[in-house]
Amino acid sequence: MLTRRDMLKMSAAGAATVGLTSAMIGKASADEDRNIVPPTTYQPAKGAKSIYKYKFTDSEKRTLPGGWAREATVKQFPISEGIAAVDMTLAAGSVRELHWHAIAAEWAFMLSGKARITIIDPEGTSEVAEFGPGDVWYFPKGYGHSIQAMEGGAHFILAFDNGHFSEFGTFSITDWIAHTPKEVLSKSTNLPASIFSKAKQGEAYIVTGRVPPALPLARNNGGLDNSPLKHHYPMMSLPPFFSSENGSVHIVSSKEFPVSKTITGVIEIMKPGAVREMHWHPNANEWQYYISGKGRMTVFSSHGHAETEEFDATDVGYVPQGFGHYIENIGDEDLKVLVVLDSGIYQDISLSDWLAKTPANVLADNFLNNESDWAARPAEKLVISKGAEKA
Repeated sequence: MLTRRDMLKMSAAGAATVGLTSAMIGKASADEDRNIVPPTTYQPAKGAKSIYKYKFTDSEKRTLPGGWAREATVKQFPISEGIAAVDMTLAAGSVRELHWHAIAAEWAFMLSGKARITIIDPEGTSEVAEFGPGDVWYFPKGYGHSIQAMEGGAHFILAFDNGHFSEFGTFSITDWIAHTPKEVLSKSTNLPASIFSKAKQGEAYIVTGRVPPALPLARNNGGLDNSPLKHHYPMMSLPPFFSSENGSVHIVSSKEFPVSKTITGVIEIMKPGAVREMHWHPNANEWQYYISGKGRMTVFSSHGHAETEEFDATDVGYVPQGFGHYIENIGDEDLKVLVVLDSGIYQDISLSDWLAKTPANVLADNFLNNESDWAARPAEKLVISKGAEKA
């Protein structure tokens, strides 16, 4: 016979099993949601027609004497769950003040001008580095940093590995100081609290300043530069990952840039008429910023759902993890696209490579034609192509 105590034990065990099963189902559901996002889950941003396209120019600018910024998060671009981004300019000498991001790492691509960054990590090591057009930086989540424009100013794109992150909700040093008692400031810094009295009483965000002195700096004045992992990578100064008469692809992942553990950056350049071939990313969402030229993209999201949109300079695109897509240059000049993936490991699977490595008999059965029809298929992935020559 079962006693009341035995029954209570069985009931508790059953409840634990149900709880564990529910938790496992919940985790599986979360993983599935990340991999396959039903197209009906998202609606276009207010006033927009496309799920996968957003016009950065529709974002409201935060403008200050030293520069401006505009962002694209899930608030403006609902499908962009994995990545948020900011378009920012700084006037010469102006500083994006000392700050940190609690919930996202920061990756950046320099579009024009020159900037200097400072960064400190939890071990107390630091780095000061300068960036020009085509350079990339990466700041891990929670690391304190600043950005200052050099002579001529700076224009850059910031990307964050969390679509819900807002650049306008960062932890800024002036905001923190303004909300701390003076005696605590003095105790925390061994400095008179009056040294902070001229700072803006609230978040400064961007402050005007003087163009900083040339590097290197004195070791006891911010020039220690002892960070074991460098936060600077000269992406466009190095040979491309792929290059042909049809275009080129530059990639910087954690393999090339070890500190960039959560983000991979790509620059895709397509000649007129060329296409970044049909492919998908098994491990990452893709965020795009169209730097120059005119493009067209189709995103295939399974179950008969596909959407085609055209993109101009400053437009933003997004492709959820695992969704098939391509980008085609439909203009008369080179199409240049910045691609950001929310994984430090780069992966893609392309249509041409899949066909190349599938037996002809399987392809013939799949597409209801003859094995001989597949004899001319490419031997390797095309990456960027203009198609077969016409007879």
